[in-house]
Amino acid sequence: MRALISRSTLQGRAEAPSSKSYTLRGLVCAALANGQSEIERPLYADDTEAGRDVLRKIGAVITEKGSSWLVSGGHLRQPDSELFCRNSAGTLRFMTAVCSLVPGICHLTAGLSLSRRPILPLITALRKLGVNCYSERGTALVSVEGGKLQGGATYLPGDVSSQLVSAILFIAPLSEQGIELELTPPVESKPYISMTIDCMKQFGVKVDRSPDFINYKIKPQVYKPAKYRAEGDWSSAAYLLSLGIVAGEVEVSNLSRSSHQADRQIWILLNRMGADIHAGHNSVRARRSALKAIKADLSDCIDLLPTMAMLAAAANGVSQLTGISRARLKESNRVGAVKEGLVRMGIPVREEMDAMFITGGVPHGAVIDPMGDHRIAMAFSILGVIAGNTVIEDAECVSKTYPEFWNVLKSLGGGLVLDGQ
Repeated sequence: MRALISRSTLQGRAEAPSSKSYTLRGLVCAALANGQSEIERPLYADDTEAGRDVLRKIGAVITEKGSSWLVSGGHLRQPDSELFCRNSAGTLRFMTAVCSLVPGICHLTAGLSLSRRPILPLITALRKLGVNCYSERGTALVSVEGGKLQGGATYLPGDVSSQLVSAILFIAPLSEQGIELELTPPVESKPYISMTIDCMKQFGVKVDRSPDFINYKIKPQVYKPAKYRAEGDWSSAAYLLSLGIVAGEVEVSNLSRSSHQADRQIWILLNRMGADIHAGHNSVRARRSALKAIKADLSDCIDLLPTMAMLAAAANGVSQLTGISRARLKESNRVGAVKEGLVRMGIPVREEMDAMFITGGVPHGAVIDPMGDHRIAMAFSILGVIAGNTVIEDAECVSKTYPEFWNVLKSLGGGLVLDGQ
């Protein structure tokens, strides 16, 4: 499917979808709790459905009740088939660790886009804890022999992925000895680690960590059933707010400014760029603004790179975005995908290993290949409504985290035709 975008003026209000990250974390904790939990307002998207499907195969009973998922957990069992994680890196990494608690052998597989995503550091960390597991040639084909998790001390690199850290934290309280985890600095994406610790706390589990996020100590504990609400997603809201800033006025509801989410940083970054944004009780309003260039370190909020690159392209001056090297190992090489698309739209870009320099200007329409990456597809809609005559290929890839994105853009007044729907 292709999204054909024309020059548009946007006006209206939209609700941020629920957070993928919080939905997945709530599902894992609920599946590990002995009893029934309720996940209020979960995100329905490819990634969260992948997590739900895998948890069902290893014994969690998950049913729908109105706008909630009811999860009966605490009784893990060996699956009768492979655990297909689709293209969800969070599902693959979290479930690799969770399978260490499942009696018997679990085989995990995933889609092609995960073949580039690091998994070996997690395998190494689990082996230090007494888990018999391996990855076939370092790919997303993983086998785990679970049962009783001994625990002890292990380590992880702090600059590969916070999902690896969260995976160990999830299983730590159910180990026999407890777990001490040490990260080698630098530690990046710290807000995502805080999200995991906050979620575990809501299910009755305490994690002791050092102020620098390097050392963690988790004693043996039990997860308790809970009523858990998935927050509105700041990552998705960032696209909508940016659309308002470049092309009209958009208000986004269902947002908590006290959230642990890393991409809440968009509020600070937009203010630094001189954007006209105002916060309400549970919403943020963004109006068309003349933006100034910015120098921003995105190492703790790396998923904002595509969005910030679009804003930089619309700003006056040269913006410098740093801390971006890990973005090369996402669903696509996001650094390369962003650069290619911007150049096609007439925006000068200079790339270094850990930085991009973007000179703001007047973009023109182009055909954009998002490389199957939902964040690239949604981000380029921001420039599309300015430039017009823009085509985004493989537009259905947004279903990974925000299936309703194109419908929401259209409801705000976006000139949009979906070809091949």
